[in-house]
Amino acid sequence: MHYLPLPLLSLLSAVLGSTAGTSYGSFAHGGAVEVRDILRGRAAPDSPSGSYAPATVDCPSERPAIRGAARLSQSEQDWLQSRRSKTVGPLVEFLRNSNLTDFDAAGYVTSNSHNFSVVPNVGIAVSGGGYRALMNGAGFIAAADNRVPGSNDTGGIGGLLQSATYLAGLSGGGWLVGSIFANNFSTIVQLRDGYDNSALWQFSNSIFQGPKSRGISVVNTVEYWDDIRDQVNDKRDVGYDASITDYWGRALSYQLINAADGGPAYTFSSIADASNFQSADTPMPILVADERRPNTQVVSLNSTVIEFNPWETGSFDPTIFGFAPTRYVGSNFSGGIVPDNGHCVRGFDAYSFVMGTSSSLFNSFLLQNLSSTDIPSLVANAIEAVLQDIGRDNDDIAAWSPNPFLGYNNATNGNAAEELLTLVDGGTDLQNIPLHPLIQPTRNVDVIFAVDSSADTGTFFPNGTALRATYDRSLTSIANGTAFPRVPDAETFINLGLNRRPTFFGCDTSEFANASQVPPLIVYVPNAPYTTQSNVSTFDPSYPDTQRNSIIKNGYNVATMGNGTVDSEWRACVACAVLSRSLERTGTEVSPTCRRCFDRYCWNGTVDSTPVSSYEPTPILQLDAQGAGVSLRGGAGAGLVYGVVGLVALVLAI
Repeated sequence: MHYLPLPLLSLLSAVLGSTAGTSYGSFAHGGAVEVRDILRGRAAPDSPSGSYAPATVDCPSERPAIRGAARLSQSEQDWLQSRRSKTVGPLVEFLRNSNLTDFDAAGYVTSNSHNFSVVPNVGIAVSGGGYRALMNGAGFIAAADNRVPGSNDTGGIGGLLQSATYLAGLSGGGWLVGSIFANNFSTIVQLRDGYDNSALWQFSNSIFQGPKSRGISVVNTVEYWDDIRDQVNDKRDVGYDASITDYWGRALSYQLINAADGGPAYTFSSIADASNFQSADTPMPILVADERRPNTQVVSLNSTVIEFNPWETGSFDPTIFGFAPTRYVGSNFSGGIVPDNGHCVRGFDAYSFVMGTSSSLFNSFLLQNLSSTDIPSLVANAIEAVLQDIGRDNDDIAAWSPNPFLGYNNATNGNAAEELLTLVDGGTDLQNIPLHPLIQPTRNVDVIFAVDSSADTGTFFPNGTALRATYDRSLTSIANGTAFPRVPDAETFINLGLNRRPTFFGCDTSEFANASQVPPLIVYVPNAPYTTQSNVSTFDPSYPDTQRNSIIKNGYNVATMGNGTVDSEWRACVACAVLSRSLERTGTEVSPTCRRCFDRYCWNGTVDSTPVSSYEPTPILQLDAQGAGVSLRGGAGAGLVYGVVGLVALVLAI
């Protein structure tokens, strides 16, 4: 077991453990959000109805249409010209601070700063896994964000976020990405500490109880759920189908969007109008869901993967192979166009509905708690009525109706004849890391930091299942020629410790000799116990602030290998991973430091498939007081049962 030096403990506790609320700027805490939100650079209440309901609007002069997926949208191409330029400065600074003493990495990028076939293109993908994924992923993002104090110090990886072009999330990871962009691209510290009278990231109250800011009482809980019911009814009253996802997404947004009632009028497409996104000062957010074909309950690897980005919603898969404009996704599309007698609609892309769609697995979580005293009978009855309308076999779907891909690519699109596009949680096909959007050849990503908080083992730690699913899919026709590095079986991940430390996949590009394009290097960053037992259940509904902060801090340690305590060269190795594809393209010799890093972290093809009866990892660093009080199995399985009540006073300033 490693022990963090006391100065580092103090730093991490100060940065990632404060619970004091802080006021940032002049937000009207929990109040109405106005045009100033766009000027601040956050998503906005862009629905013309001013509510959760979509609204019919005049069509623009160039009527909305589905475009083919052979290339990126013009909007993304134009934005990339600015974003790739904006990443050069942070990337140079990141490399300069990475202690690559035997190679001038900063000079290499600077001298090629106008050649984006040389400048590394970075993506970050945050897995699903409920609040566990949100909190562990938050630790990684905090470590990668140069605005977070300490992230730029020796051992930190600060600046990686600012160097990234894309930030993808799925299910619980989608909550993280969604919350960041709904709240002015805030730092994790800002999101964690929240704002006065705000429910933002206040997970100590169960989502079934409602925001703590309303006060803890039966009356306030009833009002909270009545508000959610009314918001969903606003959508139903203007003729749109509702699904359990609508209720789930609306409840989520109270914790994730700092606006009155969780911002029911906020739209995902409004990100495109945010000043900091328009000026390419942030990465591009992408959320992921899966399509479920009509009359089926199984979502397999040949299911269509759907992405949501600020401009478009659609898929690169050969089934749909097209994208609809996100702002107008609720319009009456037919055969790829909105016909002259069709209506244009805005507001269907409600921010909460997109986040809920990516995490629809949790619909069953909501249904299992319908009998809870926290959920009023009127609301429970409304949800039961939805189930009667859609059928209990469809309790996990998000109902996207009208289907924007109606009559589009009829020969390959399994939902082309359906008025309803049925979408489900993006991890349902086992691809629980949102790699699909980032491995598309047209995006030319060089390296993906894949943050995995999946619960693959009996103790809720990952074992590479998500990576294997994406690899297995790459061998099928639906991959459409998209390549992915080979990965080993679950037993090898555990027996070789590949799920306890970062591992690079795809280092030897000779395995892609027959591929049309070399895919990105994958830097796999699995959830592991560094300073707390971070393997909480996917379905735990609430977390005290101390536990929330401990898991975020653990994720920070996972990302930095204990701020370099486990490997003092880790930051240099991250820099080597970022540079790897570029160095190969330019025929630049790999430095001795990078060769050592690749020897250490690249999977070399070794396999150990010895059966594993159980996986109960020991802590990598010294556990915090709270983490030390949670048993490995009890903490994971029981969720809210801690056994640390008497130790709270000893927790390290968190």
